[in-house]
Amino acid sequence: MVQALKTLPNYDPTLFEGAAEGYAQYRTKYPSAVFDKLTEIFNLNGQGRLLDLGCGPGLIAIPLRTQFTEVIAIDPSSEMLEEAQRQAAAVGANNITWLEQGAELIDSSLGEFKLVTIGRAFHWMERELVIQKIYELLANNGGLALINTNENPWSSSLPWKQAAIGVVKKWLGEERRTGQGGQGVRKPIDPPHEVIIANSAFARQEIFEVPFEKKWTVSSYLGYLYTTAFALKIFFGDNAPAFEADLQTALLEVEPSGEFSEEITANIHVAWKN
Repeated sequence: MVQALKTLPNYDPTLFEGAAEGYAQYRTKYPSAVFDKLTEIFNLNGQGRLLDLGCGPGLIAIPLRTQFTEVIAIDPSSEMLEEAQRQAAAVGANNITWLEQGAELIDSSLGEFKLVTIGRAFHWMERELVIQKIYELLANNGGLALINTNENPWSSSLPWKQAAIGVVKKWLGEERRTGQGGQGVRKPIDPPHEVIIANSAFARQEIFEVPFEKKWTVSSYLGYLYTTAFALKIFFGDNAPAFEADLQTALLEVEPSGEFSEEITANIHVAWKN
């Protein structure tokens, strides 16, 4: 059972409104090589505990659970956690506790952890506060891993991705939306995560890269766009069918086969407590 919501006033519940099921289906899964690398770095052996913050529908907590005795997975969205529980049940993942809570409110009542992971979510948090609290919860030989994939279409040079963003801009405007029911505007992450970690109590940090190939179709990329904070399906309202038709036309003009691929790098940003 998901516990009652504990979060801070600045949490925006509209950030991924209506996107949980699609997020689990269409967001890029982290390849097994990412979890193999984490296992190597931290000598994971099925013992100890994992804390996964901003867990979403369980894209890290579920596949990494086998390397730990217990997993605590936290997210402020009940919608995401309900989807995570469905995904976990489908694979028999029974050592994960799902908590509806803001990462900013973690404390010693959660116990001690060997590893804390955050995937594609640290930039949404009050980073200085969260990094301090993470440090306090880690075992002496533990660490933090920020995991991200560099598939941001707004900065891509791939023609088909540029075409997709062109259609998004046509329907939603030139500025990249974020939160506030689609009225917010995305701001750069400042300072970078590296600076936040360098200014914390963590002893050292390093970034590891895991390259892999990702394939898309018109429908799966549409599904992906509908899970992003800049193009949630609710933003389009009654115009969704017209947007979808425009997107299909634009993508097929670039690649008539309707099949697309890209080289993605999963970045594992590791910080060690000692």
